This record gives sequence, C-alpha cells and structure tokens, in this order.
Amino acid sequence: MENILIVVLFIIGLITIIKGGDWFVDAAVWLAKVTGVPNVFIGSTIVSVATTLPELFVSSIATYQEHYDVALGNVVGSIVCNIGLVLGITALLAPINLKQTTFKTKSLFMLISCLLLLFFVRDTILSSTEGSILIIVFLIYIFISVLEYYKNEKTQKKSKETVVSTMVIAKNIGKFCFGAIFITVGAKLLVDNGVALANIIGVPEQIVSLTLIALGTSLPELTTAISSIIKKEAGISIGNILGANILNIVMVLGISSKISGRGIFISFQNVMIGTEIYAIPQTLYFDIPVALLLMIILFIGGLIFKKVNRIMGFLLITTYILYIGALAKFFL
Repeated sequence: MENILIVVLFIIGLITIIKGGDWFVDAAVWLAKVTGVPNVFIGSTIVSVATTLPELFVSSIATYQEHYDVALGNVVGSIVCNIGLVLGITALLAPINLKQTTFKTKSLFMLISCLLLLFFVRDTILSSTEGSILIIVFLIYIFISVLEYYKNEKTQKKSKETVVSTMVIAKNIGKFCFGAIFITVGAKLLVDNGVALANIIGVPEQIVSLTLIALGTSLPELTTAISSIIKKEAGISIGNILGANILNIVMVLGISSKISGRGIFISFQNVMIGTEIYAIPQTLYFDIPVALLLMIILFIGGLIFKKVNRIMGFLLITTYILYIGALAKFFL
C-alpha cells in the first residue's frame, strides 16, 4: 500500500509541477506581450527562466537534502530531453527556420556553458566557488540577451499601447503566484517520492532523475514548443530550448551548488562491460558527453541547413532513444 502511495504522490508531483509551470509561463508571456517585448527575447530569457523553474526547484531541494545525484541528474537529463526529445519532436512536426545571428550566439553560449561544466566536474565535484562562476556566466547571458533585445528593438516598429482590464491583470497575477506555489510543492513531491521510487524498484537515484524526473521537469518546454508550432511562433520554441539549456547549467547548478555549501558531488555507478563490473562517475563520462553531443549536432546542423529540419529532428530523437537504451543496458 505504501509503494502505491509513493507512485501516486510522484504522479501528483508531476501533474502539479506541470500545471504550475504552465500557469507561470502564461503569466510571464502575457507580461512580455503587454510590454511589447519581441518573441526572440521572450523565448531566450523570460519563457526560458519560467520553464526552467521546475528544474531549479527540484535541484535546489535535492541539493538541500543531499541527494546530489538527483540534483545533477535532473539538470543533465533535462538538457538531453530538451534537445533530443522536445526539439526532436518539434522539428519532426514542423521544421524550424533559424535566425542565424541569434542562433549562433545562443547555441555557442550553450556549448561553452556545457564545456565549462565538464571542465569543472572533472574532479567529480562542482564546488561552491565554481557555482559562483556559473552564476556570473548566467548574469553575462542575461546581459547579452538584453543587449540583443535593444538591438532588435531599433529595427522593429513600436507596438501599439493596449488597455488591459483590472480583471485580466488580477487573473495573470493569480497565475503567477499559484504557478510558483504549485512548482514548489510539485518539486518537493518529485524529489521525495522520486528517491523513494528509486529505492523501491532497485535502481540508482541518478537513473530516475535522468529519465522520469527530467522528463517531468522538461514537459513545460515540450508544451511551450508544441504551442509555438500551433501559433506559428517558432522563434519562441528554439529560443526557449537554447535558453533553458543554458539556464539549466549556469543558473540551476550555480544556485544549487551554493545551497549545498560544499558543492555538488558526482557519485560512481557500477557499469557492466562484458563480464566485468566497473565503478565510474557516470555523469562525467557518459551523461554530460551525450548532452554535449546533442548540442554539437544542433549547432552544426543549424549552421549547415539554416534550420532545424526533419533530418535533424530524426537524428536528435534517435540519439535520445539510444541514450535511454544505453542507460537501461549498462547502468541498471
């Protein structure tokens, strides 16, 4: 009976965090639209920050409770899921044209952030000092995005002022507040019951965080991507994915490492190669390199095709499926 309750609470946590993220994103986008902010800026900063809040809360709570595998696995798993699954599905449904200047800047920043993370954790720990550097990089990213916004603003016509009713304002403030509350509650349920679920089914916490929890916290990005396709605003979709991945590394891990004080530690997982079992730091040798591979595919493909086409979409989602298959084969 207790096991069933854990599964139910885990599912409730997923639903809660998804709904909270949905409300929060709605309120953030509404605020941006009312103030006349361009789509590219909305996608790369405002929506990205909003849709990354689930990862921030999950990793922060996990770090506070010293479940470091969950904290790091959630971030890396979300990045893999964002590019491999979310962007892969999005591209298969509707190829995304790229604004080359923006794409080059954001994707290159994403690659540098991932390489920086890989360099920091080479000793199997992301220290508090290294977390501070990531936070500085986060501030640099926001600064670059603001500069890009003002540069774009000069070439765009000013939007007409709109009169917003008190009821609409109250509704969106309510969405903003309740969204934040739901994300917090959902994140706590996800971490507590995700760890318990890992113990029940006898798999490492890291595997659960890389798959189930990461997928749950990435659903806001998937929802935003599909919504952008329907509304024919692909600029929000690609900007959101790139921005969310950058923020997962520099904001989420930066803040989480400061919460711990001692930093975030990478644990060693047993992997069977042939008939031998080896203990390796999985995140360092496997998960982050896969995330980096997906980023490189996206970056090079975007430069060659000038869009995220169906060929790239197929390649991204195939890589994601192979990654999940490798987790099941080697690390379970």
